[in-house]
Parts: sequence; structure tokens; C-alpha cells
Amino acid sequence: MKNILVPVGSSENAVSHLQYAVDFAEAFGGKVFVVQVYNVFTKAGTMIKVDKIIEKESLSFLKGLVDKVDTKNVDVIVKTLKGDLIDTLELACKAADVDLVLVEPRTNSIKDEVYLGKTSGKIIKRMDVPALIVPEGYKFSKPSSILMAIKSAIIKKENALQPLKDITTKFNATVDLLLVKTPYHDEGDFDVNEELSSLVRNTTESVNATTFQGVLEHFQSHNPDLLCVVRRKRGFFAKKWEKDTILRKDFFIKTPVLVLSGLK
Repeated sequence: MKNILVPVGSSENAVSHLQYAVDFAEAFGGKVFVVQVYNVFTKAGTMIKVDKIIEKESLSFLKGLVDKVDTKNVDVIVKTLKGDLIDTLELACKAADVDLVLVEPRTNSIKDEVYLGKTSGKIIKRMDVPALIVPEGYKFSKPSSILMAIKSAIIKKENALQPLKDITTKFNATVDLLLVKTPYHDEGDFDVNEELSSLVRNTTESVNATTFQGVLEHFQSHNPDLLCVVRRKRGFFAKKWEKDTILRKDFFIKTPVLVLSGLK
């Protein structure tokens, strides 16, 4: 967790979110890359001038944001980037060797009934980088208990569990595993290998239509400080994430959500 990327929008929660990122990075001795992505669609001949104006204003906004945060001993780097949101952020992640993307539920100040806004939804759904969704106004505290919810424990992807390992090791946190049997269950899905087993304290098996529903059923009884799920085509929030926006009535918890990039 040495390099953490923080995409910034125009939400009122931006300062609080950046402070969480700095506090999180301090625990790992990491750097924070604060970025804002913009795109310009203008008439021919005006593009260069408009680009410079937007870049200047964006950079000024980011520096002003950092000035409002206690950066402690953390190296905070600000960048304005032009291009398509996801493609640009993925390039930035590769260039900076990013380990984790910290995401606000809503990067813009939109309606209260929305849990995950369109921009944040795109980042979580489409980027192949581990991400941490931090609730609005959430102050950093060391997680002591983690609930990991998956429908298959089969792990083929190298270093898929690394973010979870880093967090459990750094904060001496316990991990409870929730295995959810869905209609897509295959033989061997609940076979927990040694790597995952070494992280887990207790395992619960549940039968639900989706992993999402399994979490809703068991979240309160576990009461974790952190929820860990896996991004995959038919994984957590599969139906909810057909659209990038997620409403609070469909899903809302007041703890951070660690989204692993996939296990297979």
C-alpha cells in the first residue's frame, strides 16, 4: 500500500475524503496521488486555450484542497489529467504503480438518495485496480474486524488477496468469511485454499440469490469495521452495477468497502 490514488470531483465531502486518504497512507508509509480528470469538447481553434484554462483552474482547486488537509508526513502529489475518465485513471495507476484507489461514494454533490454516483460507479465497476469506498464524512480508524463476502473461494489470480493481506497485517485485523451459495454455484466454490484460510478466523455459509443479498442478511450480525467484496462479471452487486449509479435504498452501509480486483 505504498501508492494510493485519490480521484477528486466537486463534492462537499472532498476535504474529508482526502484527509482519510492521508491518514490511511500514513499508516502504511505511502504516497497519495490526488488527481482530477477533465475532458473538453469545443469548437475547432479554441481547444488549446480552453485546455490551459481548465488545467490551471483544476490544479488550483486541488492545491487549495490539499491546503485544507493535515498532510502530516505524507507525500501528497497533485495532478490534473485530460482524457476519458477510466482510461486516464488506469494509465495513471500504471505510471504511479498504484496499489489502491480510494473512492468517494459521490464525487459530485448530487441527490441524497444516491449511495454511489455515476463517476464513482464507473471507477468501481470498470477499473481493474483494488479500490476502497469510503463513506462520506468517515474518519480514519484502524479496522479490527473485516467481513469478506464471496460466492467462490477459488483463487487463480496472482496477488489477488494482497490488499486484504496488507490491511489485516498492518492493523492486526480479524477476517470472517461469508461464503454465499447462489444459483450459479459450482462444485469446489467453497473449497478454501491455504492462502485464504490463513487469513480467516470464522467461516459462515449462506444460501441467497446473490452475494449482495447474503451480505444484507449477515452484515448486522458480524458488524464489521470493513466489508471486503470481489469485482467480477457476476460478483457482488452484479445486477446493481448494470447501471453505474447505485441508490441508497438498494445498498447503504456506514463502513468502508474494500473491492478486490478479482480472484480469477
